[in-house]
Amino acid sequence: MNYSREFRDPAVARKLLDSITEMVAGYRQSITLMEVCGTHTMAIYQHGLRNLLPVPIRLISGPGCPVCVTPIEYVDRAVALARRRNTVIATFGDMIRVPGSSSSLLREKADGADIRIVYSPLDAVALAASLPEKEVVFLGVGFETTTPTIAGAVLTAQRQGLKNFFVLTAHKTMPAPMAALVSDPDLQVDGYLCPAHVSAVIGAQGYELLVKKYHVPCVITGFEPLDVLQGVLMLVQQVVAREARLEIQYSRIVKPQGNLKAQQLIADVFTPCDARWRGIGEIPDSGLRLRDEFAPFDAALALPVPVEEPKEHKGCLCGEILKGKVTPRDCPLFKTVCSTENPVGACMVSSEGTCAAEYKYGV
Repeated sequence: MNYSREFRDPAVARKLLDSITEMVAGYRQSITLMEVCGTHTMAIYQHGLRNLLPVPIRLISGPGCPVCVTPIEYVDRAVALARRRNTVIATFGDMIRVPGSSSSLLREKADGADIRIVYSPLDAVALAASLPEKEVVFLGVGFETTTPTIAGAVLTAQRQGLKNFFVLTAHKTMPAPMAALVSDPDLQVDGYLCPAHVSAVIGAQGYELLVKKYHVPCVITGFEPLDVLQGVLMLVQQVVAREARLEIQYSRIVKPQGNLKAQQLIADVFTPCDARWRGIGEIPDSGLRLRDEFAPFDAALALPVPVEEPKEHKGCLCGEILKGKVTPRDCPLFKTVCSTENPVGACMVSSEGTCAAEYKYGV
């Protein structure tokens, strides 16, 4: 059965939009709501939800795409590792096309580097087991959603006694950049559509400090059109009433406590660290690195390589787009030099990137 129809009913959407319009009638201030999930970004663009919302509501996209927020120096290190004679790079598909300072994994692959697309971290573990003479490096990029699977892969490699499996980590945690953006005086965020996939792991508790310290409304929202519209309505109700609460719209999936087993798996293998976010800079304790006992699996430690000085591409506004300060159409490279076929910035590469969404669905 196709249950998605229940969440795409035009009549229900109309009622939600009428309720939102009634709620902001006579409201004189603008209401800026930010989604911080790449899947939300794609859904909002795909279903044209921005264009349906009444003035004064404005939806903006934040740093919800893990590939997009990965700093350019990480890509440069992956490229340097790919150039090692005995190294195999295993990665998800999006990362292979992200431009580094002077190259990309796709270009290195064309030049003969052994770079393979995998669909699971366990595929990389199996690859290492089948190629004992090679060093297999998995590119660990993602938020709390994918981190448990990579933790499981590290534990599997440890149980199998593999000495040739490594992870180049760039794991990040979502609440930290949300706090950084809401405290930015140049960016007025009145409420957050919180990421659903991340929240399924960390639960509602991950945003409690954000609500209490910064008094910003937060609603954990699903991905279907009615999910997003109901989430917007719930946020607008809080903004108009000058309240700040954490609410769960996506209650059919997200529980207040989250996924305790996944949380424990992350804690067993990873520990918090400072991390650099593209466009935002370094945020304390916003990343995850392998715990000291798993250091032999850390590619950055076990396989040192010279890495070039990072150089961002001139004219690319990916960093400002990730902060919600500009839109893709404000970038001078958008649809001229930069396209999905020839991406200049990471926001155009990933299927969850704001530029890619605007390119595909923007009108």
